[in-house]
Amino acid sequence: MGFLESRSLILRQIAPELAPFETFSRDLLSGGKRFRALFCYWGWRAAGGLSADLSPAIVDLCTGLELFHAAALVHDDIIDRSDTRRGMPAAHRRFESLHLDESWEGEASGFGEGAAILLGDLLLAWSDELVSGALALLPDTHARAARQAFDLMRTEVTLGQYLDIMEERAWRAPSELSPVRRAERVMVYKSAKYSVEAPLAIGASAAGGRSSLVEGLRDVGLPLGIAFQLRDDVLGVFGDAEVTGKPSGDDLREGKRTLLVAYTRSRLSESAKRLVDELLGDPDLDESQVRMLQQTMREAGALDEAERLIEGNVALALENLDDLALDDESREALVGLARRITDRAA
Repeated sequence: MGFLESRSLILRQIAPELAPFETFSRDLLSGGKRFRALFCYWGWRAAGGLSADLSPAIVDLCTGLELFHAAALVHDDIIDRSDTRRGMPAAHRRFESLHLDESWEGEASGFGEGAAILLGDLLLAWSDELVSGALALLPDTHARAARQAFDLMRTEVTLGQYLDIMEERAWRAPSELSPVRRAERVMVYKSAKYSVEAPLAIGASAAGGRSSLVEGLRDVGLPLGIAFQLRDDVLGVFGDAEVTGKPSGDDLREGKRTLLVAYTRSRLSESAKRLVDELLGDPDLDESQVRMLQQTMREAGALDEAERLIEGNVALALENLDDLALDDESREALVGLARRITDRAA
């Protein structure tokens, strides 16, 4: 019996009303690209984990990362007030619809958000169950190193998320850091480390990789993670809704202070900057306003700068990868993943 099925049995034993927790979890976990699991696996392989030895440890470790990511998405959608996720209504919107369909008492939106927070918390708990069980199957030294990397990842991404929502609200406040540097800080801790660097380090540590190899893989993962998030930022403004599963320009409506925005503002006149600031973060932006902001970013050179940075960070990651003594299969897989996560339309 699989992990989700075993936990679904617990839900059913407690109460039939918990069925949405099972359904919404399965729907969320059925989509996605599994990049974090893939980087964890190839970190494991790069450090000597054998493909023929697909032990429950590495399988559960990768699955635990995917459950952690699903929890983060549920919470992130509440914070960002996003309506959709992976082409479906976001979890809090699905709970809100449940409330409306059943004609329950109270405010539907409040119920939706509260229930989705609990769903995210449950997924976090299940993630830790899987990771703890996986690490219990490993030698103690391997388990301690992997747990340390996993715990650091959770701390960094949570604090990176806070810096993100703070920046959306405190961007006018005086700071020793420029808007570009503040956007870079958010990108590194909210996404870059969490998406690529940490999974590589967790997998390599679980396989007993030398500290020099783990650090070398981190040197690959950080620039690659930066390129990955920059591609996400570009898609969040310019992506095709039919492909990304989210409305075009969603990041503009959410008021995300990304590097694209920081670069754009740094190159505008004061009057043009004020217009951008007035529009950014307006949830009711219409298509013409989104197109106007997109064109402003293009004309300011922000899109070209983002593409240049993506290319440069991928090149740096691959250069650092060349410095590592890896088997051919692991090296080729990591090169392929580097291309997949940065040359994509969703």
